[in-house]
Order: sequence, then C-alpha cells, then structure tokens
Amino acid sequence: MKTISTLITLILLFLRLSSAATSGTFDLLTYNIAGLPAFLTDNGVPGDKATNAAAIGSKFAEYAYDVIHVQEDFAYHSDLYEHDNHAYRTVTSGNVPLGSGLNTLSRFPWTTFARVPWSTCFINEADCLTPKGFTFMRLQLPSSVTVDLYNLHADAGDEQGDKNARRANVQQLLAYIAANSVGRAVVIAGDLNDRYTESGRSIDLLTAAGFHDAWIELVRGGVAPAAGSANIDCGIPAGTNDCEDVDKILYRSGDSVSLSALTYIHVANKFVQPNGDRLSDHNPIRVEFAWSTA
Repeated sequence: MKTISTLITLILLFLRLSSAATSGTFDLLTYNIAGLPAFLTDNGVPGDKATNAAAIGSKFAEYAYDVIHVQEDFAYHSDLYEHDNHAYRTVTSGNVPLGSGLNTLSRFPWTTFARVPWSTCFINEADCLTPKGFTFMRLQLPSSVTVDLYNLHADAGDEQGDKNARRANVQQLLAYIAANSVGRAVVIAGDLNDRYTESGRSIDLLTAAGFHDAWIELVRGGVAPAAGSANIDCGIPAGTNDCEDVDKILYRSGDSVSLSALTYIHVANKFVQPNGDRLSDHNPIRVEFAWSTA
C-alpha cells in the first residue's frame, strides 16, 4: 500500500510539473510622464500637472498593462499611484532633487530591486540636479520564469558634453548588466534621450552588445536610420509607429528563457485629456513580448 501511495504521489507531481507553463506573453509600457514640479517647468503640456498625473494613473489601471516603466515621476507621484491599481509598485525615491523619477508598476512580482545613479552627468539640461540613473529588477513570470528589467533615464541635451555623458551612461548600464544579468533574458526600456539619426549616438553600444530594438525590428524591418540623417520626429500624440522617439525598448534572450517582440505601438492616443490635449511631452510606447523556456 505504501508503494502505491508513493507511486500516486510521484504521478501527481509529474503531472503538476508537466502542466506548468513553458511559454507565454507579457506587455511592457514605457512612459516619461513629465512629473517635474510645475514651478520648474510646464513641459509644454496644457492643464494642471496633478490632474494629468491622476489621469495617467487611471489609464494605467484601465488598460491593465502587465509592466509599466515611468520616468520623471517626481512631484505628482501620489496622484499617479492613487488612481492606479497594479498589484506591485516600486516605492518612490522622492521628489526633486532627491529622487530619480524612475518607478515601475506591475501585475507580476519581482525578487530583486536596485536603484543605481549615473556616475557621469552634464549640467547643460540640469541633469545633475537629480540622481538620474536606472533601476534593476528581476521580474517573476508564471512557472518561476524570471526576466531582468532595466528602467532608465539618460542624460539629455545636444551639446558634446551631453553626448559624452550619455555614452558614459550606457557604458555604466552595460557594465552593470554584465555583472548582474549574465546569461539572463533582459529588457531595457526608458528615456534614452537618443535617436538613431543623431550624430554621436550612443545607442549603438546597446545593439553591439546583442540587444534588439523592438522599433527597428518590427517597424523598420531591421534597418536603423543612418546617424546624422534627418530626424523622423514624432508628434504628440504620435499618429504613426514609423517616427522615432527618444524613448526605447530593447531586449535580448537568455540561456534558459527566450524573448521575442511581437508588437510595437505608440499608444499616445489613449493618453490624452478629455479635450484631446496630451498628458505628457513624451509618447507612451508599448511592446508585447513572447517568452518561452529552453
């Protein structure tokens, strides 16, 4: 009888393990929400900033994105979170000048989280007045599958000092990934403040390191715009996916988890005020990913 009981237990365990998901999908949204205090800047966005942040939070809840990375989540963080209902959300690092403005809202939990400030900044666009940088988290998908997520806000501006700082930012990020995400599936998303059309662009460092840009892959047919060519500027809200934002989503597969980008879309038309005005000076970008285990 004991042998039969043990056999049944083993069979049930096998069935449970074999029924575990080995593939699935999740979507990720990145959005710079223009949350600097209104007395510093209006970001060129009409309306009240607290009201706009509350509206963004409501839309996060309404559209139920799996993972949301935000940048410039500073003075109106409480308005944003009050109107959102994601189960897992990072604790703010604070308003300017103490906080980085980087936060994540997610349907999935994570096991590791870190905030890392940039070692290099250039004062031209007031980048040194807040501890801009990146965050790292290990997201838990179903069946104990994990993917490493990075949310970043790089140095802004067009002067040579800005370009040098951005390059240093990307190099610092890649060094961190090399130390903490060896052989792991990774998604990098956020405001890179860089375009492929820019001369002296630093985004090439990411693609050279094996990261795939979802916009290049799905919209551009794998061909990046030439450095120094005319900008393919997006309006806000963007009416097409063909234009290029400074906001990017890149990814790579890992040794045991494969990632592929299924869709890339501007969802800016969903993030507007009742009168049609924009809620931020950036477009929100959504990418849907498929994952599978090796």
